[in-house]
Amino acid sequence: MEEYLYYTKILKEQLIPATGCTEPIALAYAAAVGRKTLGMLPERITAAVSGSIIKNVKSVVVPSTGGMKGIETAIAAGTVAGQEDCALEVLSCAPADTPEKIKRFLRQCPVKITVAESERVFDIDIAMEAKGHTAQVRIIDTHTNIVLIRRDEEILLSKEIPKEDCPAGEDRILEISKIVEYARTCSLEDVSETIDRQIAYNTALSAEGMAGGWGAEIGRILLLGQAVPDVKFRAMAAAAAGSDARMSGCELPAVINSGSGNQGLTITMPIVEYAKELNASHEQLIRAMVLANLTAVRIKQSIGCLSAYCGAICAGCSAAAGVAFLYGEEESIIEHTVVNGLAILSGTICDGAKPSCAAKIAMAVHAGLLGFQMAKEGKEFVHGEGIIKKGIENTIEEVGVLSRDGMNMTNKVILDIMVKE
Repeated sequence: MEEYLYYTKILKEQLIPATGCTEPIALAYAAAVGRKTLGMLPERITAAVSGSIIKNVKSVVVPSTGGMKGIETAIAAGTVAGQEDCALEVLSCAPADTPEKIKRFLRQCPVKITVAESERVFDIDIAMEAKGHTAQVRIIDTHTNIVLIRRDEEILLSKEIPKEDCPAGEDRILEISKIVEYARTCSLEDVSETIDRQIAYNTALSAEGMAGGWGAEIGRILLLGQAVPDVKFRAMAAAAAGSDARMSGCELPAVINSGSGNQGLTITMPIVEYAKELNASHEQLIRAMVLANLTAVRIKQSIGCLSAYCGAICAGCSAAAGVAFLYGEEESIIEHTVVNGLAILSGTICDGAKPSCAAKIAMAVHAGLLGFQMAKEGKEFVHGEGIIKKGIENTIEEVGVLSRDGMNMTNKVILDIMVKE
C-alpha cells in the first residue's frame, strides 16, 4: 500500500500545468516572488543562474511578451506581470499590455546576469533592490523549489539544501515492472483527474500547433501530402505540433512530466492518437498514460533534471511503451520497447529550448515506435551491444551514467557554442 501511494503521489506531483517553457517560467516565478517580497518594483536586479538555465532560456519565446526571448525578458515579465501564487502558470494572467510594460521596465531597471558559482545544474538566485531595501529568492533543483526568501536581513523562508544535485528521494524510486503492475491495477479514481487534465491540456496545445503559424511547423509538415496519414505519422506530428506552439510563445498551458512540457506532450499525444486508431476505451487510455508517465519519470530520474541528453528521448520511448500497453502486450514487450528505443537515440543532444525541439520530439516518437515494432517481431538489442545491459533497470542506469558523466563536458561545450557571438 505504501508503494501504491508513492506512485500515485508521483503522478500528482509531476503532472502539473505550466504556461510556457519551464526554465524561463521558473525565472519569472522567482522574479514575481522577489517583487512581492520587496514590496515594490525593483530599481536594480542581479540574477545568478546555472549554465543549463542559460541554455534553456536563450532561444525560446516567453509567453505574454509579444515574441521576446531571453533571461532578462523572463525576469522582467515575472516582475511586472507575474502572479506569484500561480507557480508555473505565473504568466497565465498577464495583461495585454505586458510587452510594453516589459520594455519600459528594462529601460529603467538594469538586469545583470551572472553564471552561478554553485555546481548545481539547476540554480536560480535573483536579488532585487529599491529604495534602500533588498529582496532575494533562490530556486534549486526543480522549477518551484524555493530554498531561500530574504527581505533585507530577515530570512522569511529557508530550506536545507541537499548535497546531491537534483535528488530523486527515496519516495521516488521506481521500477518498470512495478510501474506496469501499477498501471494495470491502480484505481481509476486515484489517477483519472490528473491524467484527464494532461490529455485535455496537451491535446489543445497540439491542435493549436497543428493549425500552423508556430515555429518551424514540424507537426504540419510531417503530414503534408498524406491524404490519410498513417497513425505513426499522426502520432509524431501531434507531439511535434504541441512543441511548435509552446516553443514559440503560445499561451496555452501544457501538463508537464519531469519538469518539461515538451516531455509531457511527447508522452501524451502518441498515446492519444493510437487510442483513437484502436478504438481503445477511456480506461485503456488512462492506464496507458499512467504507464508512460511513470516510465518517463523513472528514466529521467537516472538522467537528471537538466543535462546534454535530450529529454524527448525518454518521453518518446515511454510513449511507445504506453502504445504497447494499449495493444495489450505483455511486460517483456513493453520493456524491450523502451530498451530498443533508448539504444536507437541515446546521445541525442539537448542544445536548449527552441523550435527545433519539435523535430527532435518527432524523431524520438519514431524511435520509440520502431523499438515497439522490433519487440513485436521478437527482435531486441541485447547486453553488450553498445550501452545496453541485461535488464531494463540496468540499461536505464547506464543511460544515466552516459548523461550525467559522459555528457557533462558536452553540456559545457554546447553552452559555449550557444553564447558565442
